[in-house]
Order: sequence, then structure tokens, then C-alpha cells
Amino acid sequence: MSSQRDRLKVLTAGIFSLLLTLGVARFAYTPLLPLMQQQAGLGVAEAGWLAAINYAGYLSGALLAMLVGDLVFKDRLYRIGLVVAVASTAMMGLSSDFTLWAISRYLAGLSSAAGMLLGAGLVLNWLIRHGHRSELGILYSGIGLGVVLCSVAVAWMDSGLDWHEQWLALTALGGLLAVPALAWLPVPPRTVANAGAQTWHDSPPTPAFLRLFMAAYFCAGIGYVVSTTFIVAIVERLPGLAGQGKWAFLAIGIAAAPASIVWDFVARRVGDLDALITAALLQIAGILLPLAGGGLTTTLAGALLFGGTFVGIVSLVLTMAGRYYPGRPAKMMGKMSLAYGSAQIVGPAVTGWLATRFGSYEAGLYLAAGIMLLGSALLLLLKRLTLTATAPSRCAP
Repeated sequence: MSSQRDRLKVLTAGIFSLLLTLGVARFAYTPLLPLMQQQAGLGVAEAGWLAAINYAGYLSGALLAMLVGDLVFKDRLYRIGLVVAVASTAMMGLSSDFTLWAISRYLAGLSSAAGMLLGAGLVLNWLIRHGHRSELGILYSGIGLGVVLCSVAVAWMDSGLDWHEQWLALTALGGLLAVPALAWLPVPPRTVANAGAQTWHDSPPTPAFLRLFMAAYFCAGIGYVVSTTFIVAIVERLPGLAGQGKWAFLAIGIAAAPASIVWDFVARRVGDLDALITAALLQIAGILLPLAGGGLTTTLAGALLFGGTFVGIVSLVLTMAGRYYPGRPAKMMGKMSLAYGSAQIVGPAVTGWLATRFGSYEAGLYLAAGIMLLGSALLLLLKRLTLTATAPSRCAP
């Protein structure tokens, strides 16, 4: 078994890659959105389209991750993706042109797939290959930490820098994060990479299981994207909460940071599907609480509940997917992320349209909660199908 020091370095590299590709390249757009609307004239509908374009990039990256089989080539794409993450962040601060912003958001989406899927697949492959537990809870803490990082950075810069300067400062931060993300994840040996898929036994799910699983994950994608993209703008427009949106986003990140580890433990005790169903139902409450009218306290409670569940859902789903294909973990991860990524294109675009029609983003939250409820029903159906087929609800490595 490889040393715990090596394991820690590999996991840390994966965490730093998520801090860069999600925290900087993707999530910084959320707390900077109100400022860009004030200073750069970004419209409500245009803001939704930029978010949708970002997820189109993520969807493209998920498709690429699913199609590419060679582990060494995936490693190369992962490293290119980190460089693209830094470059796309710089593009946001160097221009006021919507077309260039759109290109930047698409590239940022590609880079987030590199961190979320290629990076996670490489880390999972390394863990399995070196005799460690095949769970990604520690790695996916980088999602929540990324939210915390960009929230704190934007709050700290808010009083002294305009929106241009904040994007450029985040570019510099991204460059620093890229160093350990690149240096501490070993390049997989070509001989091991080529032999791995033949050595480990894949246990693919049934087609019916996969269809329901992907449909439920699509619903989770809607629930995730609306809140994470628009929560700051939504809170800023609630009565008495102007200027408080950044704290809601920070609360999401604080709760999300340990969430994947917590849900790993929950899944060990009750099984993956029961853990997913519980997380989905709690997330619905988290989505709706900011609209309950209880002021900042209720809003922060909803943010904590949402942050504590959405990362758990992602971690559980992608870990399950990786266990079905231990030799090629990105194979099913890519398929699941196609469903999740498709939702993340539809969600912001529809929310932007609803905001234009009704004058606020609140309708988007109700839509997200309703679709999450449908996703929870699909997970219950999936559990029933699994029990009927006498298949285990938790897949062993």
C-alpha cells in the first residue's frame, strides 16, 4: 500500500484543482454577478445566458471525459484544463464585451469538467491502484472550499476594487492554486494505465437502473444550478437583505466543505440510495427557506442546508459511478455528468427567462424545488427497482 503521505498529496492536488476550476473559474461568477450588473450593465437575462453557456462548456467536457479512454491522455487534458481555468478567469476581467464573456464562461465550463471529472477520475484510479479506499469525500470537500474561497475573496475585495480588478485578482489567485494541483498529482505510468482497465472487473448497472439514475441526477442538476448561480442576486433583492447575499453564498460553502465526508459516513450506514433520497429531500427545504420570509436567519439556515446536501449528492453519485467502472472511472462519471450538465444549461436559461417575466429570480427557486421533488420520487422508484431485482443498494469496489 502506498504511504498516507502520498495519498494526502494526491487528494490535496485534487482539492486544489477544484478550488481553481470551480471556486475561481466557475463559482466566482455568482458573488460577482450583482457587481457586474451594477457596474458593467449586465442584464438579468444575459446573466442567465452566461450561466447556461458555462454549463454548456461543462457538458462538452463531460462528453469528452466519457469518450476518452486512455488514462495518460486524460491526465494531459486535466493539466490543460487547469491552464484554461486561469485563462478564462483573466478573460472576464480584460473585456466588457458579452461575446468574450460568453467564450470565457464556455472555457471555464470545460475547465470545471477537467477538475470535477478528469481530476476526480485520476485521483480515484490512483487510490484504487495503490490500495486505498475508493471514496471521494475528502476530494469533493474542494467544492465547498471553493465556494468559501471565492466568497471570502470577493467580500475582501469588494470595497477597494471594481469588477474588472476583482476578476484579475482572482486570476492571480488561480495561478497560485494551479501549482500544487499540477505538481502533486502524478502522471499515470502508461503501462499501468493501459493494463488497469483489463485488471479491474467492471460491474455496469442495468440499462433501466442507469436511465432512472440519470433522470434523477438531471433533476438534482436543476436544483443545484439555480441556487448556486443566482442565490446572491436573489438574497440581495429580498426585503431587508440588500448587501447580505455574499453571506448566504459563504454559508453554502461552509456547509458544503465537510458535506461529502459526512455523506460518505451516512452512506456507509444506510446505503447510497437512502443517503441520496435523504439528501435530496433536505435540499428541497434548503432551496425554499430563503423565500420563507424569516429574514437573514432563515436565509442562512436555508443556505447551510443547501450547501450541506448538494455536494453530498454529487459525491455519492460520482463515487457510485466510479465503482461500477474501477478501471475506467470517468466512463460512467461522464454519463452521469451529461445528465447533470444538461440540467445546468436548461436551469439558468429558464430562470433568466422567468426573472425577466416576473421581475425576480424567486420563480427559479420554486421551479428548482419542484424538480428536486420529482428527482426524489425517481430515486424512490430506483430503490424499489433495485430491491425487486435483488441487487445491492451499495456497490463494493
